[in-house]
Amino acid sequence: MSILVDKNTRVIVQGLGKTGQFHTEKAIAYGTNMVGAVHPSRAGTTMTFEGETDHSGVPGRDDEFSVELPIFGTMEEAVAETGANASVVYVPPPFAADAIMEAAASGVDLVVAITEGIPVADMIKAKRYLQGGNTRLVGPNCPGVITPGECKIGIMPGYIHERGKIGVVSRSGTLTYEAVHQLTQLGLGQTTAIGIGGDPVNGTNFVDVLELFEADDETEGVIMIGEIGGTAEEEAAEFVTLAVSIPVAGFIAGTTAPPGKRMGHAGAIVSGGKGTAEAKIAAMEDAGIVVAETPSDMGEAMLRALG
Repeated sequence: MSILVDKNTRVIVQGLGKTGQFHTEKAIAYGTNMVGAVHPSRAGTTMTFEGETDHSGVPGRDDEFSVELPIFGTMEEAVAETGANASVVYVPPPFAADAIMEAAASGVDLVVAITEGIPVADMIKAKRYLQGGNTRLVGPNCPGVITPGECKIGIMPGYIHERGKIGVVSRSGTLTYEAVHQLTQLGLGQTTAIGIGGDPVNGTNFVDVLELFEADDETEGVIMIGEIGGTAEEEAAEFVTLAVSIPVAGFIAGTTAPPGKRMGHAGAIVSGGKGTAEAKIAAMEDAGIVVAETPSDMGEAMLRALG
């Protein structure tokens, strides 16, 4: 099994600028079932994507592919015509929150927002709109979601992933890739890897993902990668104590960050004495999570957690 995405996930891309086109081509090469795009000014046309298949994702496929995606004016039209159940957002920041809400209104189960720099006020509005609905948002400002060999929604490099037994959830994009690479090198692999993003207002948090991994029969352990700022990691540690039976390893980025200075992500800031790396590490260790001291130790920490 996997969580959130698999070979049956049908994906619409929202935003067909250079970034959207580049990563749509990579997703198709990996084997992701991209079924259409939304771009109002190009509605009624198609776009052809061609290239070489990424054999790390789908062994046995032909070396080359050519896929013609229909372009729609709205998400409602796209879902009605294609049966899509997921979307990926590459829309520029000023319009990205509207794209998220449009996707939710169309009835898709999952929206993965890659866009960085969406105004916090816009995201508050979007998150409020999603409350009570059936659409899950991952992101924004995240690398995306991947189930190795089946579906890649986002900007992560497919070739470092390998199907296996460890779930990965992270606020940091680059550290997601590092953890995945180490798990692959150690022969543990991944069931699904999810970057939840580092913005202060996001759709899916650590607890949400831990709950999904706990319910997944194939996931035998989880690596949770956090960073300074907020209280998400402490809340996740409490959830691990109460409701997670599988082994959990972790890492917290930002141990040397000075208070009051934003580091990388909009949400990675220590203020008012809260959100420090020390507090997060202590909470995780109290919950029985094996915490790596450096990023290069994440895979080994997972091995220790597995016993």
